[in-house]
Amino acid sequence: MDKYIRGFIKYILLERRYSKNTAESYSNDLIQFETFLREYFRADTLFWHLVDKKVIRHFLVELQGKGLSRRSIARKLATLKSFFKYLSREEIISINPALSIKMPKFERKLPEYISQKEIREILKLPEINTFEGLRDLAILELFYGTGMRLSELIHLKIHQVLFKEDLVRIRGKGNKDRVVPLGRVAKDILKKYLQVRPQYALNSVDTIFVLKNGKPMYPMAVQRIVKKYLSPISRVHQQSPHLLRHTYATHLLNAGASIRVVKDLLGHESLSTTQVYTHLSIEHLKDIYKQAHPGASDKPS
Repeated sequence: MDKYIRGFIKYILLERRYSKNTAESYSNDLIQFETFLREYFRADTLFWHLVDKKVIRHFLVELQGKGLSRRSIARKLATLKSFFKYLSREEIISINPALSIKMPKFERKLPEYISQKEIREILKLPEINTFEGLRDLAILELFYGTGMRLSELIHLKIHQVLFKEDLVRIRGKGNKDRVVPLGRVAKDILKKYLQVRPQYALNSVDTIFVLKNGKPMYPMAVQRIVKKYLSPISRVHQQSPHLLRHTYATHLLNAGASIRVVKDLLGHESLSTTQVYTHLSIEHLKDIYKQAHPGASDKPS
């Protein structure tokens, strides 16, 4: 790997406090670009000042030719923009060749979500007279009740739950903390689960959610748990923990919550990331209008 790429990855990890997963994604994108440049210039040594707008565009065209989606290409271009901004800041290059390259346009898919009726049915499914059922219900309640990500739930520790204040302190992307409300139902189920957890959890495990053998919960296990309860009720294709996060955000907006409040609750850095949920909320308002307003229907009054 080129030394400047290594320096950039170190910079986003230590100074920008990006997550390891994000840094790995950036690293993979830049290694792919590095391989392209060696073939393009037919040289083993990289001279970053020779990379111009034309070279970057050629790289993007090659990605398109390989069948990559516009979304994937946009992500790789975002990586290059961040990298060349770093090179410019460090005075390794005098001109940023990626600065004026526009992101490819792509259709943003609206996130799917589950209706309130379906959520109520799903939360009735776990058998809370067993350890696994009680744990599973606590997982579902936290996903739907706080909107936390899968990685955030897996690494959640007991001291992060502030029962007296009805709050959860979540360690999010880039090791940034945010505090979200903990609803009464989720709080009660979590308390019941924590009462039986010591009978199963290994002493060395400090995360809240564990397997029946006492070991820490891992992503695939949580994904299987969520799919187990969603599949009998919901027809949504992507039956994942993230679906419950989408549902949390959508239900909040439909109930009149401010988009800026929802942004903070989800831990989004940019408001534009949260705005996709407003489209769902608008569709919800249209449905209510059609059902309630006398002039909205073609049917005779």
